Amino acid sequence: MIRIILADDHQMVLDGLARILADEPEFSILATAKEGLEAVRQVERLKPDILIADLMMPGINGLEVTRQAQRVGTTKVIILSMHADEAYVLEALRSGARGYVLKEDSRTNLIHAIREVMAGRRYLSAPLSERAIETYLNQHESAAADPYESLTAREHEVFQMIAEGHSNKTIADRLSIGVRTVETHRANLMAKLNLRTSAEIIHFAYQRGILK
Repeated sequence: MIRIILADDHQMVLDGLARILADEPEFSILATAKEGLEAVRQVERLKPDILIADLMMPGINGLEVTRQAQRVGTTKVIILSMHADEAYVLEALRSGARGYVLKEDSRTNLIHAIREVMAGRRYLSAPLSERAIETYLNQHESAAADPYESLTAREHEVFQMIAEGHSNKTIADRLSIGVRTVETHRANLMAKLNLRTSAEIIHFAYQRGILK
């Protein structure tokens, strides 16, 4: 039995995915989540074999969910996305995703993706060129360190919430930490990214595809 968690901020997408996968006797849907932090908590609690996560979600996006899910060694992540741009695929692979499935893809291919990833292989939807992605990855192996990748998991969470316009108090409440701790994370991440204002954080987030 392949144990699966689904994460997407649209209920209709979650319902559709659950119906598709429920028809396969080898699949078991353990839980669903509508935002990134909830998805991470579900993964930590239930330790699924597969997490299928939307690329763009509130709280923290699918890329950060993927990074944090790596702490559960048995969980493999498949990113579900409407974006076919190679830059998004590269970010997903760098974050640890084993599969990248386009939302326009067929149910047959989604099921195939799950089986491929469970078998230890990588799966990309057909429009995405495996050779092009390999070339792209090789080109970036020797590239300068990305300061965004130097952020801690908590700093990634705080970064996205700042970019979404949440106040320090709201961020503190959602992450169950103190306001002063949020302020410290905010100062640290801004220093690492060489950003000075919230407007610059928002601009950076759009450039990275963190906000849509």
